[in-house]
Amino acid sequence: MISSQRIRLRPIQRSDLPFFVEWLGDPEVRQFITVNIPLSLEEEEMWYEQVLKHPKPERPLAIEAKEGDDWRLIGNISLFDLNWVHRSAEVGILIGDKRFWNQGFGREAMQLMVKHAFETLNLNRVYLRVDVENVRGIRAYERAGFVREGVLRQAVYRNGYYSDMVVMSVLRSEWQATTREEA
Repeated sequence: MISSQRIRLRPIQRSDLPFFVEWLGDPEVRQFITVNIPLSLEEEEMWYEQVLKHPKPERPLAIEAKEGDDWRLIGNISLFDLNWVHRSAEVGILIGDKRFWNQGFGREAMQLMVKHAFETLNLNRVYLRVDVENVRGIRAYERAGFVREGVLRQAVYRNGYYSDMVVMSVLRSEWQATTREEA
């Protein structure tokens, strides 16, 4: 388990799948992710079975928020396309429970995942791609230490038009410098 005072990251479980189906059924939640149509529970179960075959570092983690004495599932996060030669990986995140939007939970989950990537997995670079229109996400990633690298022009098609994707990353040296400054 990877945790802070407000959130924790844990392996996803089969019992999480109905929440994923509910979230992915909401067009507002799906707006900036690669899943562009709702998925059935059966499709999520097939996805879950495939995920179990991935190496453990590439399996998604559930994001839970502290709510009183309990923990509430609010989303998921994962590293993927790990390259052990170049020590890099892409990260993806979804805060599916909209009641937890705009409260810093995405930024905090991203910070925990980056720490895990650098301290546990010994990676050197973590990167992501984010829709240029996802202003809330870009702001959260910048607050988590990511910097803009460039733009993939008209990289995604959504709602009848093409949209640019911003490529962002954080390097271990940048993260270490920020961590030392906060200490």
